[in-house]
Amino acid sequence: MIDVQQLRKSFKVTREQRKKMPPGSPNTIAAVDGVSFTCQPGRVFTLLGPNGAGKTTTLRMIATMLQPDNGSIQVNGFDVAKQPQEVRRQLGFLTGATGLYDRLTPAELLKFFADLYDLPAATFRQRRDEIFKRLNITEFADRRIAKLSTGMRQKVSIARTLIHDPKVIVFDEPTAGLDVISAKSIIQLIKEQREAGKTIIFSTHIMGEVSLLSDDLAIIHKGKLKFSGTYSDFASKMPDASLVDAFIRIIEMEEPAS
Repeated sequence: MIDVQQLRKSFKVTREQRKKMPPGSPNTIAAVDGVSFTCQPGRVFTLLGPNGAGKTTTLRMIATMLQPDNGSIQVNGFDVAKQPQEVRRQLGFLTGATGLYDRLTPAELLKFFADLYDLPAATFRQRRDEIFKRLNITEFADRRIAKLSTGMRQKVSIARTLIHDPKVIVFDEPTAGLDVISAKSIIQLIKEQREAGKTIIFSTHIMGEVSLLSDDLAIIHKGKLKFSGTYSDFASKMPDASLVDAFIRIIEMEEPAS
């Protein structure tokens, strides 16, 4: 389970941003401003918002990659600020910007991360073989990552994310830049992880993915939550609108909805 309460994170205004702002504007921008939600096991919680809404900042704080300014995050009962190592053992984090070591092969990369998580050798081999088979990595498992296509690299990123069998998985726009076949494979994988009882949080700005995956949904815009509830509740509030129209209506509301 992921429990987020009154999360806040601000960043200093850059010189380029300052040029576009009126005189007297504050020196910081609130990327995440008082966000609260809970993600339950066996469900996909979708964080939906336009680019720059605060989705990635929120997920990076959950994944211990950024420290919140205020608020709290617990992952399976472990506090992100006070127990980051325990949180990392519980969690797998996949983003389209996940860095890979180009000099390594997929097999070498997975061994490297398995060692970081102190996986026993037998457990590692079993997990590696299962993941390679599921993602069709075996045929290029010994090829240098630098020589892999975008779709292949994304499969390796997924394998790296899942090697320690995390109970909580964070997917930050994982299909960004992928072709239709690769994106469909990731959507199916997320469904499988949900069926396995994992806690999943998934961010996107692609409307079609929302209807395919969401059990629960939060809409974030300019760092604030505009909606939080079940996907079915969201759909029932806007019965005559398309998903795109409903989304636009909600982010244009002045006050957050619930």
